[in-house]
Amino acid sequence: MSAASAFPALAQASPRPQSGIVACIDCSDHDAWIYSHARALATTLDVPITLLQVLDGEGSTRSRPDPIECNLRRREALRALDRCAAATSAPPTKTSIELAEGQTAEEICRFVRECDDGMVVLGRRGRQEAGRPGMGATVHKVLMQTPAPVLLVPVEAPLPAAPYRRVVVPLDGSRWAESVLPLAVRLAKASEAELLLVHVVPTPEMIEARPLEVEDKKLQQALIERNEQAARSYLDRTKSNLSASGLRMRTISIRGEDVREVLCDLIQRERADIAVLSARGHSHRHVSDVPYGTVASYLMTHCNVPMLVTPATIRSGKAQIAVGHNCLRLPLAAQA
Repeated sequence: MSAASAFPALAQASPRPQSGIVACIDCSDHDAWIYSHARALATTLDVPITLLQVLDGEGSTRSRPDPIECNLRRREALRALDRCAAATSAPPTKTSIELAEGQTAEEICRFVRECDDGMVVLGRRGRQEAGRPGMGATVHKVLMQTPAPVLLVPVEAPLPAAPYRRVVVPLDGSRWAESVLPLAVRLAKASEAELLLVHVVPTPEMIEARPLEVEDKKLQQALIERNEQAARSYLDRTKSNLSASGLRMRTISIRGEDVREVLCDLIQRERADIAVLSARGHSHRHVSDVPYGTVASYLMTHCNVPMLVTPATIRSGKAQIAVGHNCLRLPLAAQA
């Protein structure tokens, strides 16, 4: 059901949504914890913010909606959004307010698709929903459907620094992971932040039908050392390719049993203000029917640092850009 059918006051044609940051405010939010992070991102990128609230429209499908009740709900929602927008003392940023009515995830995706370009900001409250610890069903559906980058903000994340001081980018050597570099460079350059490129060298698995022999352990150690050397060379080459941007950059190559846990601990230990990562890495060539990989999923549900996740297909203006194996590495780094 459309918003206009449930809310007579919304029946007027609304202008096409402007590009920028779309901060999704839940009806139960009584403070500005999501808006603070949306505002930090919008200020860094110098783009406007739209505060979007979706009012549940399930009840209106069972019987004719009460116009008075609908109008009261709408007015209360607008007052809540106004309070949210006024709850921070950050530098002024152009902020608009939008209401929609229907299924939350579907309305968010519809609104974003109508924008020429933009990003979505969603909150993560840390509770378990739909069998996904730390990520609610709405967040999962939006990640499944939207072509826009999503900033996922955990409720326990500290207030964002203005400007950002450290931007972390996890890399695994794949073009999928590298596709976020232009955006990360733009963020770091705009805020004069340090750009931290991180790679975790996993311990290779070995079939242990019986205890490992000495030669097996030597082979495993040799492979680890080989991968560590390759990782350092890869990070140095990537840093060199980005040197023209004039950013402060640092690289970290670290060994770990579990890539996900090591990355999560490192991002939090480095006190990153934001992590920018691709929804998929090198494993995408093997698993292509999921919206995000295991590493991205773990970080989004366990890390207390805001995660700016770009989907496998990202938009640039009105065009869709599919990041694949035939694309060039660092396509926009020199222009950032």
